[in-house]
Amino acid sequence: MSQFPPRVFSGVQPTGNLHLGNYLGAIRKFVALQDNNDCMYCVVDMHAITAQLVQGDLIGQTRSIAAAFIASGIDAKKHIVFNQSTVPEHAELAWIFNCVARIGWMNRMTQFKDKAGKDREQASLGLYAYPSLMAADILVYRGTHVPVGDDQKQHLELARDIAMKFNLDFAEKIRASGHGIDITVGDEPVHALFPMVEPLIDGPAPRVMSLRDGTKKMSKSDPSDLSRVNLMDDAETISKKIRKAKTDPDGLPSEIEGLAGRPEADNLVGIFAALSDRTKADVLAEFGGQQFSVFKPALVDLAVTVLAPITAEMRRLMDDTSHIDAILKDGGERARARAAETMAMVREVVGFLR
Repeated sequence: MSQFPPRVFSGVQPTGNLHLGNYLGAIRKFVALQDNNDCMYCVVDMHAITAQLVQGDLIGQTRSIAAAFIASGIDAKKHIVFNQSTVPEHAELAWIFNCVARIGWMNRMTQFKDKAGKDREQASLGLYAYPSLMAADILVYRGTHVPVGDDQKQHLELARDIAMKFNLDFAEKIRASGHGIDITVGDEPVHALFPMVEPLIDGPAPRVMSLRDGTKKMSKSDPSDLSRVNLMDDAETISKKIRKAKTDPDGLPSEIEGLAGRPEADNLVGIFAALSDRTKADVLAEFGGQQFSVFKPALVDLAVTVLAPITAEMRRLMDDTSHIDAILKDGGERARARAAETMAMVREVVGFLR
């Protein structure tokens, strides 16, 4: 049996200000993964128009995400940093995947239900088909691993379903083309053009929650700016937000079990653990039995120490966008070369006359 060459792919949408949740849940993982993997990190600007067609400054937001990638430590020379719309093969493969995916699969996607709300008839077709484009984003490079938050795991499962159905529907043509790889899915041997992508979900804070409500995810769209720490916040603003973060009247427990039923406490401990590369158990061993009046200042100091250099570098890069634009242009060209190889195989297998 052969294997698909390991390749990490992930993307961030250029909508709103990047916040601590984006950094801990995604970008920090991107940086760690680049040491031992072939990585591609994408600003998914085509996804940005699925929920809101007319954007105020999509170009500026795209540059901001790229700046965050670079400021956080991603090496754009060793790996590939690019924006999605520069590689039209994403859209081409997404259309083919729209014809592979089933309506019933799309109807099960909970994020569409959440984002569309009660008036789903008024939601765009793009928002409904978003997971199909996400599958194309990954599989046009035959990506094998995707670092994501747990809220995106369902979309990755759909990407696996799409890849598997394509592989099975075109099994004979894939084998005849000579492009496939023999893999095993469960106990079933499959001659596959596309890999079964795997999510990379780990760390003490894979999902960072709102500072105002520990039951809700930290979000760019929350109307309260106090609900999140933005990557562009200065030290004073970070201090204010963390000190005002909602807590309960009890002190911190000494064991993880003591965080049960205390979402705000669990969230702050998780943030501290993630920022310090420790476990929640380690943090509680240090702060267990102490009040939030002691813990919050320590969290402020840690957050400022970690985020201040990133913020400063992001601001420097955004003051002269030519460097960011050059990185995205180079990355787009290298990404398209890879995507073109995949699409040439897909067109042959599907039977498009060229």
